[in-house]
Amino acid sequence: MNILITGCNGQLGNEMQLLERLHPEHTFYNTDVQELDITNREAISHFVDEHQIDGIVNCAAYTAVDKAESNAPLCDLLNHTAPGYLAETVERRGGWLIQISTDYVFDGTNHRPYVETDPVCPNSVYGRTKLAGEQAAQQACRRTMIIRTAWLYSTFGANFVKTMLRLGNERHELGVIFDQIGTPTYARDLAVAIMAAISQGVRPGVYHFSNEGVISWYDFTKAIHRLAGIRSCKVRPLHTSEYPTPAARPHYSVLDKTKIKQTYGLDIPYWEESLAECVSKLI
Repeated sequence: MNILITGCNGQLGNEMQLLERLHPEHTFYNTDVQELDITNREAISHFVDEHQIDGIVNCAAYTAVDKAESNAPLCDLLNHTAPGYLAETVERRGGWLIQISTDYVFDGTNHRPYVETDPVCPNSVYGRTKLAGEQAAQQACRRTMIIRTAWLYSTFGANFVKTMLRLGNERHELGVIFDQIGTPTYARDLAVAIMAAISQGVRPGVYHFSNEGVISWYDFTKAIHRLAGIRSCKVRPLHTSEYPTPAARPHYSVLDKTKIKQTYGLDIPYWEESLAECVSKLI
């Protein structure tokens, strides 16, 4: 197949590129905004037709959650309008779309892991635009697969793991939120799941993916420092109320992965195993 990857310079896009060499049966077209502006409907149509694209993995998004609160139009363009353009274009070719979404489509008030059929209720600009993107993609392309993920990190780009490593080496004390619960997602593990879906056949619908286990941001930071051998920085637990942000964060973001595991036979790694792999590459 000819497969278009958007947002190839981001965390997930970079991990996808590393796996592509293991799949020589497909031709991958890796693009970012310099190669393809996904907010330009005509540009997408031309690219997809010129390269006879069979499927699209949309890794591009506006992910600056707090900045989105004051930049809603751009956030909506990238997270809502663009996925609709991609979907309608690949639908004309009878192809498929994998759209990456987020735990922010939920309000985070659950006390059990979220399943794909749970009611959505985003309470931030970022969450609302990502949900709108899910809906636009599904309406425009019958073979749309939505994968919601959470707490993404990798060796690429800016992310929580890299920030905590830097601050741990710069400061003697650090305060981190302890009352927001979720599961980190190593972008490489998500890329492996996406490749499995491509290889076995993209099956439409909504799926959840993160690593296994449950943890708070505070505990996550403690694990990052332990694995990196950082002992000079004291990490203090903070309430969310002590660290106000423009965008509301879900207090509970644990995703139930049963559906994607059963559909594609995935064995998803425990969060600390994947974190150890990532940290070993960063230090």
